[in-house]
Amino acid sequence: MPSNQFFDDDDYADRSGGLVAKETAGDNAAPLSISEISNLLKRTVEDRFGFVRLRGELSGVKRAASGHLYCALKDDKALIDGVMWKGGAQRLAFRPEDGIEVIATGKLTTYPGRSKYQVVIETMEIAGEGALLALLEKLRARLAAEGLFAPERKRALPFLPQVIGVVTSPTGAVIRDILHRLADRFPSRVLVWPVLVQGEGSAQQVANAVRGFSAIRPGGPVPRPDLVIVARGGGSIEDLWSFNEEIVVRAVAESSIPVISAVGHETDTTLCDHAADRRAPTPTAAAEMAVPVRAELRSQIDEMVLRMRRSALRPVTLGRERLEARVQRLPKPEAILAAKAQKLDELSERLRRGLRDEAAAKREALHRVAGKLSLPLLRHRVQSCNERLARAGLTPRLLERRWMLARDGLAPVARVLPQLDPRLPLQRGYALVKNAGGKAVTSREAAAGETGLVIEFRDGELAVSLGGEAAGATPAALATPPARKPARPVSATPRQDDLFGS
Repeated sequence: MPSNQFFDDDDYADRSGGLVAKETAGDNAAPLSISEISNLLKRTVEDRFGFVRLRGELSGVKRAASGHLYCALKDDKALIDGVMWKGGAQRLAFRPEDGIEVIATGKLTTYPGRSKYQVVIETMEIAGEGALLALLEKLRARLAAEGLFAPERKRALPFLPQVIGVVTSPTGAVIRDILHRLADRFPSRVLVWPVLVQGEGSAQQVANAVRGFSAIRPGGPVPRPDLVIVARGGGSIEDLWSFNEEIVVRAVAESSIPVISAVGHETDTTLCDHAADRRAPTPTAAAEMAVPVRAELRSQIDEMVLRMRRSALRPVTLGRERLEARVQRLPKPEAILAAKAQKLDELSERLRRGLRDEAAAKREALHRVAGKLSLPLLRHRVQSCNERLARAGLTPRLLERRWMLARDGLAPVARVLPQLDPRLPLQRGYALVKNAGGKAVTSREAAAGETGLVIEFRDGELAVSLGGEAAGATPAALATPPARKPARPVSATPRQDDLFGS
C-alpha cells in the first residue's frame, strides 16, 4: 500500500481545518473511493486468512429459497457471520439448527455491501460427540412432541408373516444373519431393498425403501410385505447417524406396515428405534421377533390335538362308566323273560293241539262231502240245468230280433242328423257371424253392441271392426277348419244282439 495514503498528526491537523479539500505540495495520490478501500480490505483479509477452521455455536440459522445457508458462529465473547453455498449445504450430513456446536472449515472474506467480514463455509461438522448427542436430544424432544414416539401408535406384529421386507445393505453380514435365523426358525419369503446404511445419501435411501414397501399394492407382481425390518450392524454414533435423521424417523412412523428397528448392537439406540413398532437389540433378534419357531408350533399343535382328542373322548368314557354302573343295577334278562317264555311255550302247545284237532274235523267233513260227489249225481245236475235253460227261451234268434228293432228306431235320427249341422249352409255360400268370445250373433241389435265381429266363411274366418273394415284374420281364423268325421252309415247287416238286452 503506498505510504502517501497514511498521514501523521501534523498533516491531519493541517488538512482538517479547511472547508474545501485542498491538495498540498507533493501530494500525488487521489482519494480512494469506498468500493476501492472495500476491495483492498477484501483482498487483504482473503490473502491473510485464505483457509480457517472455526469452532463455535450456530446461531440465526436460515436457509434461503435459493438453497444457500446463512448463519452465525459465536462463542461467549464474539460472533462471526457465515454463509454456505447451495452445493455445500446439500452435502451436509445433519440438519443445522441453532445451538449446535460445530466445526466449520472455509475461508474468511468481507462483504462490502455491509462493511462486514464473514466466513464462507465449505464443510461443517458437529464439534465432538457431546455436541452430536445434544443435537440428537434436541431432535428427539421435537419429534416426541409431535407424537411420533407415542406408545399408542405402536402396532402389534403379525404372528406369522408370509412375506418379510428387509431394508439393509445387501453385502453386509446383517442380511446373512437375518436369513440364517429365519431359515432356522420358520422359513419365510424375504424381499431385500438394498440401501446404503452409512454416509452421504444413506438416510434418503433408507426412507425411500420404507416408503417403497408401503407403496406396494396387494395382489401385484411384487408381493406386499406383512412386516418390515430396518437393520444395520453396530458402530459409533457417527456411523449410525443416518438412522437418527428426521427423514428416516418420519418414514418409519408413517409406514403402513409394522416395522422392527434393528440398528446397531443392544447398547445402541437411535431415533428410528423409538419410531418403530418394535425395537430389536440386534438384527438376529429382529428375525426371532418376526417369526415363531416352527418346531415349537408343531409341538403346540400336536399337544392341542391330543387335548382335543382327550376332550372329545372324555364324555364317551364318562358315559361308558355311567352305563356300566346302571347295567349292574338292572335285573338279569333271563329273569325278565322267564314268565313270558313259559307263557309262550303254553300257547305254542295249545296252538299245536288246536291245529291238529281242526285238521281232523275238516278231514271228517271232507269225507262226508266226498261221498255225495258221485259221477251220476253230477250228470243229473247238469241235465237239470240244461232243461231250465231251455225253458227260459234265451235263443240267439230272440236276441237278434231285439237288436234289429233298436236299429230301425235309430235309422230316421241318423238321416236327419247331418241336416242339423250349423256349418252345412256355409258350403252353399252362407256365413256365420260370431262375437269375440265365439258366440253366434243372430240380430243386428246384438251386432251393434260389439266392438268387433268374426265372420266365418266356408274357407276360414275374418275379423272385422264395428265400422265393417277388415281387422285382419286371426291365426286361428286363417287355419283350415278341421274335417268333420262323417256319420257312421247304418249297416244293413244285423249285429249279434247283446246278451244283456241293451
